[in-house]
Amino acid sequence: MLKTSRKVLAVTMIGAFLMSSLLTGCGTTPTADTSKEAKPAAELTGQALKDAVKKEGKIVSYGMPDAWANLGEIWGTFTKDNGITHSDTDMTSAEEIAKFDAEKSSPVADIGDVGITFGNVAISRDVVQAHKGPTWNEVPDWAKDKDGLWTGEYVGTIAFLVNTKLVKDVPHSWADLLKPEYKGAVVTGDVLKAAQSQAAILAAAFANGGDENNLTPGIDYFKKLAQAGNLKPSDNIFSVFQKGEVPVGILWDFNALGYRSRLADKDNYQVVIPSDGTVASAYVSVINKYAPHPNAAKAFQDFLLSDEGQILLAKGFARPIRDKVQIPEDIAKTMVSKDQYASAKPIKDFAAWEKNMKTIPDLWRNNVIVSQ
Repeated sequence: MLKTSRKVLAVTMIGAFLMSSLLTGCGTTPTADTSKEAKPAAELTGQALKDAVKKEGKIVSYGMPDAWANLGEIWGTFTKDNGITHSDTDMTSAEEIAKFDAEKSSPVADIGDVGITFGNVAISRDVVQAHKGPTWNEVPDWAKDKDGLWTGEYVGTIAFLVNTKLVKDVPHSWADLLKPEYKGAVVTGDVLKAAQSQAAILAAAFANGGDENNLTPGIDYFKKLAQAGNLKPSDNIFSVFQKGEVPVGILWDFNALGYRSRLADKDNYQVVIPSDGTVASAYVSVINKYAPHPNAAKAFQDFLLSDEGQILLAKGFARPIRDKVQIPEDIAKTMVSKDQYASAKPIKDFAAWEKNMKTIPDLWRNNVIVSQ
């Protein structure tokens, strides 16, 4: 599902190897013309970089459409400032990497935006080039490749979207959701298929002593929730919230804030980061190793990580990756207060998560569904 149609941070953040068959199928590498083998572009800075970008005249992206995370305004600002044009083809993270590889003898795209678990996939396919811009050192270590082959842009954290018309007391923790007052109230979406919903398992695991290497505490938690009758079988897409059918939805904060902003009765909704633990993950910028316009790609990544770029991402409810960025008050008011994020933990062992994530559907069927 494409970014413009799903508006779900999780799907390509966490669902990397569920798409491995696509990577294998789409990534069959054509015989490359070695005479066209990509050579790293010289690292330019300041006016020299700006001049090189203007000379290249354009930038082409994959998976970075205008409707996603305020990218329309971001692209508009960047292209106007640099006197160049931009075009995008929307696609999933797996497709982006496969296209970088398949097109390397005749490259099209310069840059892409992929889920963090795809960063190392891109490295393994040898389709990305390194870049460390002026603010690279301010990106947390967990959210970047040490060599600059992928770099985090913004963060998503599993949160609760609470309809205060349906819920008397707003829950602030996973433990709260086990209380009798939330009977038939908690919606986590399709755990068998949706990576956002599977990330909720990891978030609950973090809150109950587990991690990406041990999902049992998360599964046990949802088993208790089902046995208590608190788990409501339902999807957690926007249209269901529009109907007023979800008392407490479990979503990425990015989505929860976006949903709330679009709801007619948005004042009846609160977005809460569970205080007893949750998971944070990121989208990352990758520059095509074979980019036709490498300087434009590097300059755009620099812009995304600049104060201006990070603030523009925040306008689209994507929390900036750089902690030092001061979000203007009018934008901050539309987001969750920063102090709520003290409980959020990043994924540290991506290989373990990718492996254990695949076991979630069976664990859910055998422990949670049978308990409902």
